[in-house]
Parts: sequence; C-alpha cells; structure tokens
Amino acid sequence: MPDDHPKPTWTFLTNHAHVLVCISEQPDIRARDIATLVGITERAAQSIISDLVTEGYVTRTKEGRRNHYEVHPDAPLRHPLEHDHTVGELLVTLGKLRPTARSAR
Repeated sequence: MPDDHPKPTWTFLTNHAHVLVCISEQPDIRARDIATLVGITERAAQSIISDLVTEGYVTRTKEGRRNHYEVHPDAPLRHPLEHDHTVGELLVTLGKLRPTARSAR
C-alpha cells in the first residue's frame, strides 16, 4: 500500500522542539519512545534530552529504573528572534500545555 503522506524534507520545528513536546505530553516517556515518535535514533534523542537538561529547559529525576521529566515553561526560547517568548508559550501555541493566567495575558 503506498504511503499517502511521504516524510517531509523539512519541518518548521527542530528535533529539540519535537523532543520537548514529547516530554511535555508524557513526563515518564522513554528515550526509545521519543526516538520513534520524532523519527530519530535513540542516541540522538538521549543527546537532545541532555541538551534540554543542561540548558535548564527540563529537569530529569530518576525514579527507580525510569526517568521522570519536568518541563520549565518559563524558560526563554534560545534564538534572538524569539528570546522574548517562553517554552510555555510555544507549548500553549502548539496545544500541548494549558495557558496559565500569566501566559494568557
């Protein structure tokens, strides 16, 4: 059966944004599952998670044999064009986070 939706050659969001979305939706998600959803290798997913943790966008807590992630919605976006906006605003715009009274202003 032919694929009616071929894989795009580019997207508007980076793999870092895609990983962040996965973590925001499922805080206990495994890197293997992130890799499958995003379409990257598990190693790439682990590297992106490490970037997000190192830069303060996500906190990783070990719970038994699994990791639990917490997204920090007040963290500013990295690019100078978007630096006055936050991760939370991005996630709200994508429908992945409910707006807070503060972000609804």
